Amino acid sequence: MRIGVIVNETVARRPASIDQLIEQVAGIRRDGFSAAIFAQRSGVDALTVIALVGRVVPDLELATGVVPIYPRHPVALAQQALTVQAAIADRLTLGLGLSHKPVVENSWGLSFESPVEYMRDYLAILQPLLHGDAIEFDGRQIKARTQLSMPDAAPPAVVLAALGERMLRLAGSDTDGTATWMVGPKTLASHVTPIITAAASAAGRPSPRIIVGLPICVTSDPEAARARAERGFGRYGSLPSYRAMLDREGATSPVDVALIGSESEVEAQLAAIEHAGGTELSASVFGSSEEHLRTFEFLKAQVANVRSTPV
Repeated sequence: MRIGVIVNETVARRPASIDQLIEQVAGIRRDGFSAAIFAQRSGVDALTVIALVGRVVPDLELATGVVPIYPRHPVALAQQALTVQAAIADRLTLGLGLSHKPVVENSWGLSFESPVEYMRDYLAILQPLLHGDAIEFDGRQIKARTQLSMPDAAPPAVVLAALGERMLRLAGSDTDGTATWMVGPKTLASHVTPIITAAASAAGRPSPRIIVGLPICVTSDPEAARARAERGFGRYGSLPSYRAMLDREGATSPVDVALIGSESEVEAQLAAIEHAGGTELSASVFGSSEEHLRTFEFLKAQVANVRSTPV
């Protein structure tokens, strides 16, 4: 299982500067991880930062985890993604998501009507443009008639933040895979993996990427780490899409699916994720400064073990 690291947007409880973000990504590459993942929240624009980082840090996949589609027309996102792809020599993975109804309606003042249909129409415009094709599309919620003239760049990989059955089927049939968040191994094995894999097979696509995003802390004090995780990640349990996945898992809180414990305990948790179909880990490292160091040393050892295992 490949291991990527979610870039920390804060340093010493303040928003990280561009130089600090570049420094983090350089460290992720130096430590041998497969990818650096940028969330798109209320701070810096993930794709803009990836373009800057990728000009400085070579030989590393750079991914969005994930860009919400509602504030950006698919033509505009295709232009930006292809420009970034050209700037960083074809290392972009474009993670897309719907975000959540309270954000779309209350923060952006947009309609969240028929979100899966909206994503389907969005991809019907975005994917041809990423592949250099002209588009004439008349959807119920979104339309486009155009073709882009862009620098030479390969189409970036596209993955969806897909959790529900309809979104997973769409991810399998129309994209390269899914990027989950707060989904445990039981739900991966019984829900995510079989649905997206069947959809990809039916569409004649390769086996999908299943990128599993989870908090992780290697620690000698799991109870304190769980309390810290509850403060940092507990809010996700109140959002309906994540709540549904936690309920499938039998988890009360996001803390219950976080990777917390000693090296051997977390290694067993990672093995369960891989056994459940996870192809990649998107690690959100948390904890004290000592736990950060210990967790990164553990993850680096996992990467080294994968590289030394005969194929």
